[in-house]
Amino acid sequence: MRVFALLLPLLALVAAPAAASPQYRLAEQKLAAMAAENPGEYGIAAVDLATGETISFNGNEPFPMASTMKVAVAAAYLSDVDDGRRSLDDVIAGVSARTLMEQMITRSDNRATDLLIARLGGPAEIHAWLRAHGLSGIRVDRTIAQLLAARRDLRDVRDSSTPTAMLRLLRTIDGDEALSPASRRILLDMMSRCRTGSNRMRALLPAGTKVEHKTGTLSGYTGDVGFVTLPDGRRIAVALFARGGVNRPAVIASAARTIYDAFDAETPRVRTAARMTFPAKPAPRPAASCATTGERSLSQIVREATEPTNLLAARGCNSGSAVRGRSAPSR
Repeated sequence: MRVFALLLPLLALVAAPAAASPQYRLAEQKLAAMAAENPGEYGIAAVDLATGETISFNGNEPFPMASTMKVAVAAAYLSDVDDGRRSLDDVIAGVSARTLMEQMITRSDNRATDLLIARLGGPAEIHAWLRAHGLSGIRVDRTIAQLLAARRDLRDVRDSSTPTAMLRLLRTIDGDEALSPASRRILLDMMSRCRTGSNRMRALLPAGTKVEHKTGTLSGYTGDVGFVTLPDGRRIAVALFARGGVNRPAVIASAARTIYDAFDAETPRVRTAARMTFPAKPAPRPAASCATTGERSLSQIVREATEPTNLLAARGCNSGSAVRGRSAPSR
């Protein structure tokens, strides 16, 4: 008993979760301040898919999904494709399922969505797929046509999700348990070509950032969910929901950048520093000829073979011809 008592503190240390990084808590404080400064309600959550570290503000509050639910429709259909029950080549109302899914994700086409929902057997089948994969806090109850025809109530729990539940759906899609690698690639490729919501998640991220996402919009509601790839290759899943107020897209864009910066702060900087470290500049010497014809002296060959390629380029030389077997560093 005495030994067990002595071990208790050690066991507690092992069982205790690691403390969250300070920049994540600072990001949550920034999100809270952002929400306080803007009318409306905001639900925000993000997770590093590699480490499981999370950032959350109102993460357990239900919000309407609107068209962000189309990610679940696509996942449920692709799951059936993986199981051999359906095919992306199936023709539905004269159009292939692949084309309908493409229109649903990239253009948020409501008719295409409802055709896929009908082929799956109705909203209840998608809801059942979510439950079968252990996803709670998210529900699909109606078709898009039914949703749009109903009296608008932004607090209706039907067709809603918490930001945290949406993250679980995104992690399920990104993992191996729900979709085959081929189906996952198909869905992520479509999400990367989403044409809607350029003023939301993508708006303030650095140019060239890879974003795979799906937007949602209702009167008084704005949403954007998906994946963002950081400079070091890590991917984060993000769910951004906004209800009420007038600055919803701008707040979502600012929140996405706050999240990006917080996770990017974890990116190792050693490699960046290495890229910025160049050999010492050699002493000035007469300009070497860049001609590839004619003979060169032994000293010139040795000098060019050891000289940094960026200095050769500065002289107007093509590094591929001036230094055989070496290529210019990518920028």
